[in-house]
Amino acid sequence: MTFETLKPQVETIVSNSNLSHDDKLLQICQLLETNISYYNWVGFYFKNGDKNELKLGPYVGEPTDHTIIPFGKGICGQVAVSNENFVVPDVSAQDNYIACSITVKAEIVIPIFVNGENIGQIDIDSNTPDPFTEADERFLEFVCSKVSELL
Repeated sequence: MTFETLKPQVETIVSNSNLSHDDKLLQICQLLETNISYYNWVGFYFKNGDKNELKLGPYVGEPTDHTIIPFGKGICGQVAVSNENFVVPDVSAQDNYIACSITVKAEIVIPIFVNGENIGQIDIDSNTPDPFTEADERFLEFVCSKVSELL
């Protein structure tokens, strides 16, 4: 399934008034993980109140011990500080990588902005080496812009 065919489905989930905020986020995770073969773990992290850390939100994939990530640590923590997309074609080449699973080969993290503030991110792990393209970045930026409407 192409990114263009997934966009209206993301919009439908976001606009569904019968779902809670977390249910919408979980359905987005499920949609992406189910329809994009190299998206093996899909989840959201959000700023944890006034603390300089991220807290795990809804996700699909293998369970993770990384429910709290300090700003600056790992790929997610770095995005919380840089406010920029981070595409990692080979996680083994990253010094500041927090391993969630030995099967993960690549990761992409895209920040979510509300009123110009980085309030969270979508995090995707792949068991496929170097699968992410600019098309993934643009699509995930779209997803994050829709998610920001919920927050």
